[in-house]
Amino acid sequence: MSMLRIWGRTSSINVRKVLLCAQWLGLDFERVDAGLAYGVVDTPGYRALNPNGLVPTLQDGDFTLWESNVIVRYLCAQYGGATGWYPDGVRQRFEAERWMDWQQTTLNRAGGPAFLQWIRTPAPQRDRQLIAQSVAATEPLFGAVDAQLARHAFMVGDTPTMADLPIACEVHRWWGLPQPRPAWPHIERWYAHWLAHPASRGVLDLPLS
Repeated sequence: MSMLRIWGRTSSINVRKVLLCAQWLGLDFERVDAGLAYGVVDTPGYRALNPNGLVPTLQDGDFTLWESNVIVRYLCAQYGGATGWYPDGVRQRFEAERWMDWQQTTLNRAGGPAFLQWIRTPAPQRDRQLIAQSVAATEPLFGAVDAQLARHAFMVGDTPTMADLPIACEVHRWWGLPQPRPAWPHIERWYAHWLAHPASRGVLDLPLS
C-alpha cells in the first residue's frame, strides 16, 4: 500500500472523520495542514487536487479523492472490507450509506450554527437566538440516533461500520459545546466505546477550535 496523504486541519469536523477512519483501520498516513489560517487551499497545486478549495483531500498514490464521507467510504472499502467496516450485505451497506448521508445533509447542518456561535464567534458578537434555533433543530436528531442505538450496539448492527465514524465526530463536536444537553444513555454508552479506544486519540479528544 502506498503512503496515504490527508490534507486538512484537525479543527475541521470533515477532516476529523477521515483521520478517525484511517486510525481505526490502522493505516499509515501523512497529514498536511490546510485550510483557514494554514492557507494552501487556494494555491494552484491544491486546486488541481480539489477544485472546491476545501478540506479534506485524500491522496492514495496516484488516486485523489475529496468529499469527507466519500473518503471514509473509500478507505473502508479499500482497506477495511474484510473487517466489516464496509458492509458486504447490500441492505446493511445502504443502511450505513443512509446514516452517512443524513449526517452530512441533516445533522451537520442543524448543529453547525451553534458550533460556529460558541466556538468561532467572539462572545460579544454571539447570537443567542441562532444558538437556540440550532439546539432546537439538533436535539431531536440526536434523539433519533439514541433510539437507533437502543436497538443496536452500533449504528447499523452489532459491529462498527463506516456509518459510525461521521456520527462519532458529530457527537464530539456537540458534546464539546459549553451548553447543557439531554441525557441520551445509548449514545453515551456507544460514544464511551469510541473514546476508550487508542485509535480515537488525536481526534475525539481534541478541544474544539
